[in-house]
Order: sequence, then structure tokens, then C-alpha cells
Amino acid sequence: MDVVNAMRPNEAQIKEWTSGSVDGPIVMVNLLKFYDKAQYPDGRDPDISGAEAYQRYGAEVSKLVEGLGGKMIYGGAVTLTLIGEVAEDWDVIACVQYPSRKAMLEMTMSDDYRAIEVHRDAGLAGQLNIETVSGFM
Repeated sequence: MDVVNAMRPNEAQIKEWTSGSVDGPIVMVNLLKFYDKAQYPDGRDPDISGAEAYQRYGAEVSKLVEGLGGKMIYGGAVTLTLIGEVAEDWDVIACVQYPSRKAMLEMTMSDDYRAIEVHRDAGLAGQLNIETVSGFM
């Protein structure tokens, strides 16, 4: 299995996600890799870490998620890959529940989200963003 961190979904992923048939709540599993130092396009805050920049985003996006009826379920630092191998471990795993795909999409297209996205981009070197639905176990 090849693993490729990215910052945005590709066209095929967007098409599948926006035309999919998943109804009801989803939980997004975010595997996050941060820059050592924040990478703001305007050069601000050159001495803060990527994780610190991302935490600015996280503090604000959690309010948006809660405002649409979702919730932050879990966030924790990766300390060990026990089974399998990856070239480099992710730094943090975060799980976020949304009431629906539509709610998440609307949030990411909102002006409020666009205003905080600069912190996400400044801190995040790449990620995997995996949609899950309940019912397996």
C-alpha cells in the first residue's frame, strides 16, 4: 500500500465525495504531519512551529464544527507505529464527527472557514483524511 500525504483532495476524490451516497453522520480520521516551522505566505511568525500554527486553526475550526452540530471526538500525538511501516510517522491523529458530508462541505466552503485556513496551510506539511461511518462493529 502506497501512502501519499496531501493538502487537498484531488479531482477524482472530490467527485466521489460530492456524489457519494453516504447519508447521516461521518467521522473524519485525520493523520496530520506538521512542518518543523510554520510556513505563512506573508512571513509572519517565523519562529513558531507548524504544530502551533495548526493549533490556531484547530481552536477555530472546532467552533465551526460544533456550530453545525458536529464534535471533535479525539486528538492525540502519535507515539509509535506498532504494526506496519511508514517512511515517517504522522505527528497527530484527530477524529472529527460531522452530521453529514453536506455539512462538512458547506463548512469548508464558508467565509469563516476560509478566514482560518491560512493557519492550517502554514502548519500542515500533509495529511491523510479518511471518511468513516459507524456500523462495522
